[in-house]
Amino acid sequence: MAISLSVVLLLAIILVVLIRGGNLKGGPAVVAVLFGFFLASTGMADDIQRFLDSITQTVASIKF
Repeated sequence: MAISLSVVLLLAIILVVLIRGGNLKGGPAVVAVLFGFFLASTGMADDIQRFLDSITQTVASIKF
């Protein structure tokens, strides 16, 4: 739960920076948000979550 909330917050910050920087206009940003919202309600949501979890575990296991 904490990881997904962190990812949502990070993506929201990136979205705001892109909109304010002029790299992303409001219309396409709304489309991107709606796409993500509707994608989360599909059958692919579990596969995407497992993929993101595996990436998170891989990054967390890297020793510097």
